[in-house]
Amino acid sequence: MYSQTKIAIPIFQEKCEDVIEVAHDCIDKGADVLEFRIDALKTPDIDEIKNTIREIDFPMIATNRIDSEGGSFKGCEEERINILYECAPLVDYVDIELQSNDEYIKKIHDTGVTTIVSYHDFEKTPGLDEITYIVEKEQELGDISKVAFMPQNLEDTITILAVLSHCKNTIAISMGDLGSYTRVMASKFDSPITFAAGRDATAPGQIDIETMKALLNMDLNIESDLNG
Repeated sequence: MYSQTKIAIPIFQEKCEDVIEVAHDCIDKGADVLEFRIDALKTPDIDEIKNTIREIDFPMIATNRIDSEGGSFKGCEEERINILYECAPLVDYVDIELQSNDEYIKKIHDTGVTTIVSYHDFEKTPGLDEITYIVEKEQELGDISKVAFMPQNLEDTITILAVLSHCKNTIAISMGDLGSYTRVMASKFDSPITFAAGRDATAPGQIDIETMKALLNMDLNIESDLNG
């Protein structure tokens, strides 16, 4: 049976009106989920953010990424978490970093939203045991674990495939051009979500949505032919 991995497209815009415009474009291109990168907003206003989510009315991940993990949010940590908390009832998922205070993660999780607990390293890929430990910590705190690492060689990308093979409810990404194929292979391991680019590439190695869907459809057609 073909994987049910959803394709999420991040939206990284400074103004909410642009978020809405890009969202409709991504939906037209075939996104299954949108990731609203709230940290990109130049002047984040919670009421405007909530109205934007309501107007788009599409499955969504609310993400308010911290600077140390590739984000752009300029406010204090309490403000950052409060925005996510306020958005939780309106979205399908909230992404919150593992390095956030456990109490903040629990606060988000207790809203009932599906919580993605994430960890990013833009410099290196640790060994399998260390990544597995990170994933287990994430799953203790939330519903879906997410790890993204920068590979130094092909072996690092294979480590990420091993994570996908061993860990359920896990999004595991090898970044950069070297690891871009892992974003497609995620569907073979029933990863809940993989990420593609619409107008905004938010991580190195993201494949555009049209190419991603073509690769997945090609894979589906091959499986259908083999199954006769």
